[in-house]
Amino acid sequence: PRFVSVTYGADGSTRERTHNTVTRILRETPLTAAPHLTCVGASRGEILDIARAYWDAGVRHIVALRGDPPAGQATYVPHPDGFAYAVDLVRGLRTVGDFDVSVAAYPEVHPEARSAEFDLDNLRAKIDAGAHRAITQFFFDTDAFLRFRDRCAAAGIEAEIVPGILPITRFPQMLRFAKRCGANVPE
Repeated sequence: PRFVSVTYGADGSTRERTHNTVTRILRETPLTAAPHLTCVGASRGEILDIARAYWDAGVRHIVALRGDPPAGQATYVPHPDGFAYAVDLVRGLRTVGDFDVSVAAYPEVHPEARSAEFDLDNLRAKIDAGAHRAITQFFFDTDAFLRFRDRCAAAGIEAEIVPGILPITRFPQMLRFAKRCGANVPE
């Protein structure tokens, strides 16, 4: 693979484990590690310190995400001193180093988006801020992905759109995840 993305908990609770995993991947394999970095639960300074630590460790690819609300919190609330959204995080990463930045995209529309057009405008803003590609949320309907890819092209988004996958290891967990992120699961 061109890169391996490494996630962490919705509230950043496993950031240290993610960092350790990423540095181990870099040290022990020829793979390119791409740690997730979110806006949730940290100030701009803390997030940029994490990005600097990654840069110093040799990480050159980051997956920049807004992030999900922490457990028990119904809606996303930006940290008062943090990056409000992924587009702001992408801009911030540019101040640290020339990272290869991936961002999220939603072929079936982000569940919090006002409309498909709003969602597409948000993706364009992240690309314009300096992201190199978008990795989509997982999906089961290939036509939904292809329509989304065509809408991106029609909107002038020329960045690579990588189709997201989710290996199903526990079906009930996949159903909960699909409900949270707006992915349709066929009967």
